[in-house]
Amino acid sequence: MKIPKELLERILARGPGIVAIDGRCGCGKSSLGQILAEELGASLFHMDDFYLPFARRRSNWREIPAGNMDLERFRREVLEPSLTGQPVLYRAYRCPEDRFLETEEIPWRPWAVVEGSYSQHPLLADAYRTKLFVTADPAVQEQRLRRREGEHFSAFRETWIPMEEHYFRAFAIERSADAVLLTDREPIGVLMRE
Repeated sequence: MKIPKELLERILARGPGIVAIDGRCGCGKSSLGQILAEELGASLFHMDDFYLPFARRRSNWREIPAGNMDLERFRREVLEPSLTGQPVLYRAYRCPEDRFLETEEIPWRPWAVVEGSYSQHPLLADAYRTKLFVTADPAVQEQRLRRREGEHFSAFRETWIPMEEHYFRAFAIERSADAVLLTDREPIGVLMRE
């Protein structure tokens, strides 16, 4: 995956800050985040590290847009320090094990990249300099997820994809992004918004 030149120029023109990459599962958010962080010399943060522990989830969490995410902790532990020039005390949560990892100190950098579903939730969106939305043709998305998830693909089809789509619709995430990236083609297609 290569970041289109016009997109990188647009991000750089906006100046240092936090870039958020949201979008559909299996469409390249993590890959794009890694590449963009390297290009910018940025810290990289993953929304997958901020799931809510099971004991703190509401009984109807699957029906709530981002009901499985600890957005308040993400804002407090990552966004606020990043916006004020402070190091981030990063405490990743591992959902399969239902436990937190040791706290890691991430030095402040002028640029930060946040990648992952739910990263542009309204509780977080005001912190970002640039918001990107990553998508692909549904058939390509399914093919990628089947390859990546193997026997766990049905959980994506039955739970995770519907939850993401509910969130995207509830908060108009794709429409509010500064650019939409179509990753089912090479080079990546980019729809810029003013």
